[in-house]
Amino acid sequence: MRILLVEDEPKSGDYLRKGLTESGFTVDWVQTGPDGLHHAQTSDYNLIVLDVMLPAMSGWDVLQALRQTHDTPVLFLTARDEVEDRVKGLELGADDYLVKPFAFTELLARVRTLLRRGPTRESEIIVFADVQIDVIKRRVTRGEHRVDLTAKEFALLHLLAKRPGEVLSRSLIASQVWDMNFDSDTNVVDVAVRRLRAKLDDPHMQKLIHTVRGMGYVLEVRS
Repeated sequence: MRILLVEDEPKSGDYLRKGLTESGFTVDWVQTGPDGLHHAQTSDYNLIVLDVMLPAMSGWDVLQALRQTHDTPVLFLTARDEVEDRVKGLELGADDYLVKPFAFTELLARVRTLLRRGPTRESEIIVFADVQIDVIKRRVTRGEHRVDLTAKEFALLHLLAKRPGEVLSRSLIASQVWDMNFDSDTNVVDVAVRRLRAKLDDPHMQKLIHTVRGMGYVLEVRS
C-alpha cells in the first residue's frame, strides 16, 4: 500500500513517515502543496494524507485541483476543529479529517479504515431524467444548459440524486448538508430547496423536486 504524505512541518512529517513505514506502508513524503499535487497526479497512491496549511498552495487548493482528475482517497489534517473547515474539506472531496494534535494510533486507525473501503467509490457522473451531475467537477447540466449552483445547493442536489424516489426528511437533509441538528424553528432547508428549484426546475415544464407534506422532499419524475 502506497501513501502520499503532504506535510510541511519537518518534525511532524518525519514522525508520521516513520510511523506509517513501520506499520507496513510505503510512504512518499513531500512538504509543499505543488509537490503534493504533482506526486498525486503522476503516481498511483492508495491514500493521500494531506495537511491543510501548506506553503505555496493550501491543502484546500491541492484537493480541489486533484479532484478534477483523480478520486484517490484523502485524509485531511487540520489544526482547527471548526465545523466550517470540516464541511469545506468534505465538500471539496475529502474522505475523512483529523484534527491536530492527534495520537498516531488514531491516525493509523483512520488510514486503515479508508484503505479497507477499497478503490471503489461512487460514480463520478449521476444522471437523472435530463439532469447530469458531474460529482468530481461539481458541475450540473439540465438538458443542454448548465446550472450554476452554490456549494450547499450542489450538496443538496447530490444528496437527493443519490437517493432518487426516496423521501428525505428535513432533519436528514440538515445533518447531511449542513452537519447540524434540525431545529423546527429554522427554515434553512426549505430556503435551500426553494433556491435549488428556482435554478433547476423553474425554467422547465417538468418538475423534479417535490414536496411530500409533513415528511420532506423527493427527487422523482411525475407524470
